[in-house]
Amino acid sequence: MAQLVGISLPEPGTNAASLDEKEERLFARLRELGRVIIAYSGGTDSAYLAWAAHRVLGENAVAITADSESIPTSHKRDAEAFAREVGFRHEYVATREFDNPDYVRNDADRCFHCKDELFHTLEAVGRGRGFEHIVYGVNVDDLGDYRPGQRAAKLHGVKAPLVDAGLTKREIRELSRRVGLSTWDRPAAACLSSRVPYGTAVTRQVVKTIEQGEEEIRALGFRQFRVRFHGELVRIEIAPEEIERALSREMAQAFTAIFKPLGFHYVTLDLEGYRQGSLNEALRRPGGAA
Repeated sequence: MAQLVGISLPEPGTNAASLDEKEERLFARLRELGRVIIAYSGGTDSAYLAWAAHRVLGENAVAITADSESIPTSHKRDAEAFAREVGFRHEYVATREFDNPDYVRNDADRCFHCKDELFHTLEAVGRGRGFEHIVYGVNVDDLGDYRPGQRAAKLHGVKAPLVDAGLTKREIRELSRRVGLSTWDRPAAACLSSRVPYGTAVTRQVVKTIEQGEEEIRALGFRQFRVRFHGELVRIEIAPEEIERALSREMAQAFTAIFKPLGFHYVTLDLEGYRQGSLNEALRRPGGAA
């Protein structure tokens, strides 16, 4: 299996015709929709969807990114750069999920309140400008995880063309690679609030602190990681492919130098390494306690 820092592609010999068929299904679905707003984060899935919508619909597709404190500045820069690279329409819209006490409370439905705010805002844009549909980059693999945002999408009638085409994450990466998209091997991304355990309030200051820490880790050369906020303790997850480099006295000193000034009393490295949605593990325990 092809590997690049945890990025896996279909096995050699995977039926290319099957991938072509799925891509054609995606193109056909987008043609059916006509005029679309893409909820665009800049990650691999939404980037591929934005590319496909631009290819099929041209100016009848616009990619819109939430301008929110929960989105890292680096992700916004990447989203802008890819939009320029491909040439599709890209805009920002302000979202105000931090004004919602249900979001700040950070229970297991936090993601619902975030996506509800985003889709409500995009609906208003669509009504004012004649865009008939909102689409987002959920893929087939996402359907098996706990993702309350999908419930918000259903509530607002948001379409999922990648799911309609039957595309998995690996297939999206492979199709992106085949057409030369720079996002094909982009590490999995999520909002900053996802670093905070359920039941711990998500505030603007908390996500700013997390973002500062992650920018410093990125500057050390790590590619796939998460900073998990646990009050006075920070738990750093590093991808298994990179964790050996993190397990040194030099890196221990570097992590301490980053996070102590940010107000953490304890700096820890998670020996299980990075895994997507690790804070959802608490939901699967008896009683679902976070």
